[in-house]
Amino acid sequence: MKYCRFLADGQPLYGRVEAGRIVAQAVSFEALSFGSAVDLLLEEAELLPPVEPSKIVCVGRNYRDHATELGNDIPSEPLLFLKPPSALLAPGGSIWKPAITQRLDFEGELGIVIGKRASRIGPDEDVSSYIRGYTIVNDVTMRDIQKSDGQWTRGKGFDTSCPVGPVVTAEIDPILGSLTVETHLNGELRQHGETRDFIFPIPELLRYITAVITLEPGDLIPTGTPAGVGPMQSGDVVEVKIQGIGVLRNVVA
Repeated sequence: MKYCRFLADGQPLYGRVEAGRIVAQAVSFEALSFGSAVDLLLEEAELLPPVEPSKIVCVGRNYRDHATELGNDIPSEPLLFLKPPSALLAPGGSIWKPAITQRLDFEGELGIVIGKRASRIGPDEDVSSYIRGYTIVNDVTMRDIQKSDGQWTRGKGFDTSCPVGPVVTAEIDPILGSLTVETHLNGELRQHGETRDFIFPIPELLRYITAVITLEPGDLIPTGTPAGVGPMQSGDVVEVKIQGIGVLRNVVA
């Protein structure tokens, strides 16, 4: 199954996506029981972020090459930080560049969408049963603010710092096979990575997080970015592409 969120007559709805079209709609994430038929091109819909998380639990420095490109040590255990839900931005939305920053970076990532309540996942438990699907995330970062603050709340949690979408899909399985993550800036390839290169794979991440944090349905877990992060300027177009999911496209305001 693959789905999106979109506006229809001012009402937010979930839409089942097939072959680039929204073909049915639902009103609830919990059930995702698609009823009324729809026939709408995904690219023509007014898309919303496809997730409504209670929290966004991000993973930092989960690729060795990204950790080292910024002069950081490779972490010995997952490095977690939070973005607030107010940071969410829809596909096609404008990323706000705050006046306080001199360097606003893109970070293309695979995102995990939680499907059911998860707490203290056991070492032998299959984590797949807790996953609703996967999506694309751009972990937009005020790099200078992140470094000057020491902690990352302001540098990574500001409004519009979490573009997500365009869809959530359960039709891929990065636990069993690797996915390619790419970011283009104004059409130029800047990031290329493979999820097989995660320092901490998805099962380990979910067990580590749920040992201390209960994840609720709809929560979003961005899994880290490959090397190649770099600055964006007003007017730039940033596109994050992951095979099997699509392209998340946003502009910088």
